[in-house]
Amino acid sequence: MPGTLEGPLGHVERWSPPSRKITCALRIDPGSKGTGLALTDEKREVGADSRVVTVRRGLFSIELQHRGDQIHHAMGQRAGYRHRRRSANRRYRAPRSNNRVAAQGWLPPSLRHRVDTTFSLASRLCHYAPVTEIHLERTAFDTHSMSAGRRLRGTEHAQGTLAGSTTRSYLHARWNSACAYCDATGVPLHIDHVRPRSQGGSNRITNLVLACVPCNKAKDNRSVESFLAHRPERLAMVLEQLKTPLRDAAAMNATQARIAETLETLGKPVHAWPGHLTMANRVATGLGKTHTLDALSIGHLDHESGDAIVRFPERLLIAKATGRGSYARTTPDRYGFPRLRRSRTKQHFGYVTGDLVRAVVPSGKWAGTWTGRISVRAMGQHSLTTPVGRFNVRHRNLRLLQRGDGYGYSTRPELVSPASPKKS
Repeated sequence: MPGTLEGPLGHVERWSPPSRKITCALRIDPGSKGTGLALTDEKREVGADSRVVTVRRGLFSIELQHRGDQIHHAMGQRAGYRHRRRSANRRYRAPRSNNRVAAQGWLPPSLRHRVDTTFSLASRLCHYAPVTEIHLERTAFDTHSMSAGRRLRGTEHAQGTLAGSTTRSYLHARWNSACAYCDATGVPLHIDHVRPRSQGGSNRITNLVLACVPCNKAKDNRSVESFLAHRPERLAMVLEQLKTPLRDAAAMNATQARIAETLETLGKPVHAWPGHLTMANRVATGLGKTHTLDALSIGHLDHESGDAIVRFPERLLIAKATGRGSYARTTPDRYGFPRLRRSRTKQHFGYVTGDLVRAVVPSGKWAGTWTGRISVRAMGQHSLTTPVGRFNVRHRNLRLLQRGDGYGYSTRPELVSPASPKKS
């Protein structure tokens, strides 16, 4: 701390310790389900063999958990509501034309969410820490080669599964113009999704089969495992053609460039690094495979010269995206029709929905102290959600712990291998 010293002539002089400018770097490992963010600093040290080496220390780590899948499901549910209203001739709304041009830089809401939440946390860290540069991992996924199960070269990229064919003709050749579930031939055959779209199934050719009308209606949106539970041989044959969905890889390809463009608006230099360099640093240091440890390993390290990662945070912060409510002004029923109107007033008695509070209930069935998030009501009898149940509590018995900022926070120990750098 600054202090005073007696000068050579006996008078008192002002003294301050030598200043050292503290700087750090923000390293981001983007992902489809989660993103790792790590604050690090680097310094030059003289090693045992008198060589100058770079040592990297992890100061703080955050694991951001996205909710893109929830947004995708909600958008599909809304589309289902509208489709049913049209088909039932209720509150008819004509579908919009398909020749609309998307705005420049438009992304689907489930993908835009990944960009916005990553930028939000990066902006906070740049505000609270002296970040001078941002390092981002950027990796392009070859979904065509991943679908084929091998690396494609040259013109093979232009020859997909349906090259010179159509979906229906390919499936007829694949299943010998017979139902994939009962081997029926000479009957009308429909294209069926093995994994139903309502359960996350895709439109990939490996998720499509031919099915007769009775089998198609009987299966409906059931899982193929339950539909063919009594025929294990047939089930094994159908499942043999299924492949892992490439939705996560496609999401990464669509969002990585946009994340980099958005981070540049923070006014910090953004450096992009390939994924294989991150893996090489992590393996050479002996760290485990997590988003936060991958973020810590982003960037150049000359291991042959002695550069190393010497410290990582022992505990990391988990920031789970929870959202901030809905824009809808009505609450729909199971058919998509408005059941009740939502109040335009968000705050009641100093609380908003999503706030983390501590409730002290003096008496009754729920007597005691409880911690959870609330749903506010205009009458002041707010609804509190706890791990063991949900009940109503008066606003005067609540104490605010954290404002609902769209995230739920928790901590956990970092997952590391035995041979790892020292913890912080």
